[in-house]
Amino acid sequence: MVTLKDMVPAAQNNINTEFIILDKGKTTLAGDYKKCLALVADETAAVHFELWGDECDVFDGGDIISLVDGIFSYNRQNLVLRAGKKGKVEKVGEFCMAFVETPNMSEIRWIPDPNNPKKYVQDSVISPHSRIFPPVP
Repeated sequence: MVTLKDMVPAAQNNINTEFIILDKGKTTLAGDYKKCLALVADETAAVHFELWGDECDVFDGGDIISLVDGIFSYNRQNLVLRAGKKGKVEKVGEFCMAFVETPNMSEIRWIPDPNNPKKYVQDSVISPHSRIFPPVP
């Protein structure tokens, strides 16, 4: 299993991880499909997680989720973690998980690795916290 802090953007469904849903945005329609964005975290980092279809109704804040064969990549200019067509999400618990809200992996600017253009490396931090789900003061 990979921790959220160790994820790197890639066009591959190879992320197996566990996290807790901290907050969930409004459900919107994208063509014939429902989608919503959630703020999720583990003990190392946070990230924006995109839910599709029935996932929007099934999962709530406080749910602990197992993601198998997920993908961390750009979707419409936003860097998000999602199950994609090949991945699987499953609720494995609720409320009892240590987490941090920073760094937010979706708020990091990534650039191609100069030594291997098929991989990405961190360039700079856009924001230490989610700009979509700002921390409560």
